[in-house]
Amino acid sequence: MVWLCRALKVSRASFYRWRNPAGPSPRAVRHQELVTAVTDLYEAESGRAGRDQLTLILNGRGTKVSAPTVGAIMRKNSLRAVRTQAWKRTTVQDPQAKTAHIENHMLDDQGKRDFTSTRPGTRLVGDITYLRTGEGWLYLATVIDLFSGMVIGRAMAEHMRASLCTAALGMARNHGRFAEHSVVFHSDRGTQYTSDEF
Repeated sequence: MVWLCRALKVSRASFYRWRNPAGPSPRAVRHQELVTAVTDLYEAESGRAGRDQLTLILNGRGTKVSAPTVGAIMRKNSLRAVRTQAWKRTTVQDPQAKTAHIENHMLDDQGKRDFTSTRPGTRLVGDITYLRTGEGWLYLATVIDLFSGMVIGRAMAEHMRASLCTAALGMARNHGRFAEHSVVFHSDRGTQYTSDEF
């Protein structure tokens, strides 16, 4: 056998590996199992689970794997999590609202919009934020002082009626955040802010 290996210029180790193939290494087998587990779970989750979620689920099911390994498998197999964006309709303007009396006090001397302030408590802005929770939507109304950028009033509720906005404005007032003589509040023209209550 030695003379044949010499004649063909092949090492004896290569000859014996060819004659008695050992099959894939344990590491290669483990990697293929992980590839199968990741791709199957990705499909079961309809492509919505990302690297960290897949890692968490696999480890919870007893398949020990690290996040970087899952990420590498996903990249190699062109698997990307599909991100779903929660959508909620925002400002609804009331067609019956009387807004003719509302002046835009957020203009500078040249008539350009100016959302800055040189004194605390004189120029405020507010809005409603929609928060998606496991139990449904939660609404957060805020009042922000343009001088510092701080939230000086806030209120949360499961509804977005005008009382939510007035509660946030009331909190700012009750905590002494209004200037003594003049306060300007700016918001969109949603139904809450153009209501009689507000």
